[in-house]
Amino acid sequence: MTENKAQMVCEKEHLQPEEKTSRPEDSLDQMYAAMGIGSNVYAYGNSVLERLTDRFTQIDRTAEYNQLKVLGAMQACQVSEACLLGTTGYGYNDLGRDTLEQVYAKIFHTEDALVRPQITCGTHALALALMSNLRPGDELLSPVGKPYDTLEEVIGIRPSRGSLAEYGITYRQVDLLPDGSFDYENIRAGIREQTRLVTIQRSKGYQTRPSFSVAQIGELIAFVKGIKPDVICMVDNCYGEFVEVQEPSDVGADMVVGSLIKNPGGGLAPIGGYIAGKRACVENAACRLTSPGLAKEVGASLGVLKDFYQGLFLAPTVTAGALKGAIFAASLYEGLGFSVVPGSREERHDIIQAVTFGTPEGVIAFCQGIQAAAPVDSHVTPEPWDMPGYDAPVIMAAGAFVSGSSIELSADAPIKSPYAVYFQGGLTWQHAKYGILRSLQSLVDQEIVTLLKEQ
Repeated sequence: MTENKAQMVCEKEHLQPEEKTSRPEDSLDQMYAAMGIGSNVYAYGNSVLERLTDRFTQIDRTAEYNQLKVLGAMQACQVSEACLLGTTGYGYNDLGRDTLEQVYAKIFHTEDALVRPQITCGTHALALALMSNLRPGDELLSPVGKPYDTLEEVIGIRPSRGSLAEYGITYRQVDLLPDGSFDYENIRAGIREQTRLVTIQRSKGYQTRPSFSVAQIGELIAFVKGIKPDVICMVDNCYGEFVEVQEPSDVGADMVVGSLIKNPGGGLAPIGGYIAGKRACVENAACRLTSPGLAKEVGASLGVLKDFYQGLFLAPTVTAGALKGAIFAASLYEGLGFSVVPGSREERHDIIQAVTFGTPEGVIAFCQGIQAAAPVDSHVTPEPWDMPGYDAPVIMAAGAFVSGSSIELSADAPIKSPYAVYFQGGLTWQHAKYGILRSLQSLVDQEIVTLLKEQ
């Protein structure tokens, strides 16, 4: 008798599931509402997402390829538990540090690599690569126009103590054509006998030009090498790692340079930068970082190696989440009539998404929305300030676990015409999605954007 009653109760519960649970999509609606997203913003965001399924599938395929590439490199280099421990003091015979550099060289298909916590940021990594491979009387050429703002003082475009200009190293640049393509005629004319190093910035920086694909970079390097085979071609690879299945070193770059608190650190690396490339170029950089005669032999890893390894392992999937966020942002804001670079249907070559608002108020509201979506310091309101290394006030939104980490959800912009904001990052796609919706909610709340019913 008891068994029959139990069976009847089970059958009754099975026939009436709607009384026991709610639909997941309903609870998700409620969660977004509780997190400050209005129903109109949420509905518009979902309508945009419906068109992105195929793009997201392709991103996942690239991430899968790059995940296997990273895993294969770690296995081939025999990463062991001992590699995660690290050293102090001089850092002699640091197994984990040396093995990690072998892993980077294998991933980037280069002769050598320098991967160190003593490299403090991307600008430091680039300055190190330049200053170690240029000598007085040499000339540095940028065939892609103006470099990123913080490099202007490194080069000496804006006078600064210790710049390349102070050491008698000259600089020339060839601007891009109006359509954002390379000006090959003037690049040919710009390569002279004293041209020692050509620097190619893959990402757009604080410009609204397109970022360059690995294939485009390869074509440019081949052109330059055809004119002067012994010139060093360096690629600023910041924000581009693992976006494609190839890296610039696969298409002829002598050095690729980047920051570990961007893509390759996977959100776990607390500091650091890398230079991967020809052995001579890397050795020059190591001698500049430490000391002639010591080079790569010293430099303690100070307990960060586990985060370096694990962050690198996660980097392909973390980068994929950031890419999905960038495409979502492009599609969402393009649909509202704002100029976006790259466009929502264009191929991606980095994780940065530029959105031009045309007013400082739009830029500031966007950044305040991103900050409000952060897991850290969400209660803080970002404002523009005179940041070192920039020629205009800059606003930065980055409530990050690692200070300044731009693989985490972040946005920044110089407060100057054309008043474009640069969005990047998101350790997970779900967080990137929420941050983008929160940025739009901020613009709606401040009556900078009005959502129509049909949107």
